Amino acid sequence: MASVTSLTAHVHQRLADALTAALPETAPADPLLRRSDRADYQANGILALAKKAKANPRDLATQVVDRIVKGDVIKDIEVSGPGFLNITITDRAITENLAARATDPADRLGVPFLENPGTTVIDYAQPNVAKEMHVGHLRSAVIGDAVVQILEFVGETVVRRHHIGDWGTQFGMLIQYLDEHPHELDHEAAEDGAVTGEEAMSNLNRLYKAARTHFDSDEEFKTRARRRVVDLQAGDPHTLATWQKFVDESKIYFFSVFEKLDMEIQDADIVGESGYNDMLDETCRLLEEAGVAVWSEGALCVFFDDVKGPDGNPVPLIVKKSDGGYGYAATDLSAIRNRVFDLKASNLIYVVDARQSLHFKMVFETARRAGWLNGAAKAEQLAFGTVLGKDGKPFKTREGETIRLVDLLDEAIDRATAVVREKAEKVGLTEDEIVENGRYVGIGAVKYADLSTSAVRDYKFDLDQMVSLNGDTSVYLQYAYARIQSILRKAGDARPLAHPELGLAPAERALGLHLDQFGELLLDVASGYEPHKLASYLYQLASHLTTFYDQCHVLSDENPKEVVENRLFLVDLTARTLHQGMALLGIRTPDRL
Repeated sequence: MASVTSLTAHVHQRLADALTAALPETAPADPLLRRSDRADYQANGILALAKKAKANPRDLATQVVDRIVKGDVIKDIEVSGPGFLNITITDRAITENLAARATDPADRLGVPFLENPGTTVIDYAQPNVAKEMHVGHLRSAVIGDAVVQILEFVGETVVRRHHIGDWGTQFGMLIQYLDEHPHELDHEAAEDGAVTGEEAMSNLNRLYKAARTHFDSDEEFKTRARRRVVDLQAGDPHTLATWQKFVDESKIYFFSVFEKLDMEIQDADIVGESGYNDMLDETCRLLEEAGVAVWSEGALCVFFDDVKGPDGNPVPLIVKKSDGGYGYAATDLSAIRNRVFDLKASNLIYVVDARQSLHFKMVFETARRAGWLNGAAKAEQLAFGTVLGKDGKPFKTREGETIRLVDLLDEAIDRATAVVREKAEKVGLTEDEIVENGRYVGIGAVKYADLSTSAVRDYKFDLDQMVSLNGDTSVYLQYAYARIQSILRKAGDARPLAHPELGLAPAERALGLHLDQFGELLLDVASGYEPHKLASYLYQLASHLTTFYDQCHVLSDENPKEVVENRLFLVDLTARTLHQGMALLGIRTPDRL
């Protein structure tokens, strides 16, 4: 079903038609329409078009104005400066257009579907088996999940892939140790027989430390562990069964962390390094046969003219090591083959730390040379920066260790719960509601702090600021939503209802015009994989709402019924837009806070 066309699109089309009529050789003409402080919109494309056609820009602007029909959508249009157009929209058009999206049976709030949707594979949230998730995993998970939600909402087919680290030499050590100490992963039986994520990871940590100590101090054990790596790679049934136990144990922990993050992860979406093991030989053969990879010093390598080391010599991408083992490149290249040819993906998105940019640049270029990435399929790294502490340095514990993700999330929930509890009595929240909302606010605060920053930039992790009721925080947005719900509950018999016949106050106009931008904004966010733009839009929406509250009383007894209904209509649509936008960022909006 087609979505409601925005006012911006209406005005853009009218200006384009008028430009084409005035100067046919400019077709298709782009008026370069933008929101403006001087009017509702400003069009500044005439200057460039006039220069190209060797025409006087102000004369051309005047011809365009003469061809514009005014009254229904456009209230006024005037020429400004050397040839800018300032456009003002009628109040009726604003209200009618918002009413159309408010009553749209598809409930898309003016968001259109992509014209040519494809299939995108998003590789994100990549934890490692037998290792705790740390703050570095936070960004991949949060950014990736938001991009998934946004792309699906605009009609893209999305395949989630969690490329977990579940293969490699360390597993020989772990498997051999567990084989010799078979009860090391036994759990104390809980009343319901369930194992918590913390218990699973506690046992894995204990096992890893014990195995590492044994490996470093016992040469005979080290030899047995290395033989076990060979057994694993060869597919020995007993070794694979033990390895599977590590994977299953780790998944208990992974799922517990993702649940705390309020993020849905399906087991079928977890395809780790091991999932491409059977493809590695063929990947190497195909690269060698195509002349993309060559043997150098016993290793199968791909060289690049623009990638050199400190000594000035070329640094290759090593696909197969001189000892016969495979590196990350072989797995990543095999994954590309699977995603392009088996999953039929048109886009591959990798949400990975910016420090791995060189690796992925080389991998993507190798895949392009091999013909696996071409016009029909493209790959892109959605690189992200580092999480910093308040001091601007990489976020660490006082002892200099990497911060555990679960500890960070628990602290955020505790801080947020305290904030919620301060207002709980006034709102009438129960203890269960305080706990639930504290979780939603805490996790939302962490996600929003990440998502409101451009992914490629570093950002400071400051919980005091994150859970603040003031400023650009998710808590501010959540309280804006809850405040609207409170107004709607107090409205009594009055119901949200649009009244296009009414004039609009400046704050009503500003709020309405910002709501009108939601659909086009979301398409822009989807096309560039930029959730920070959605976060910025939502903060601006909440700011417009705050100004509206200050200047336009909603439930005042002095207001005529029609004014009350129209203002209820505006705040209700604002709440729905906040709710949908926050949901796309993976953040809940409680009705009462």
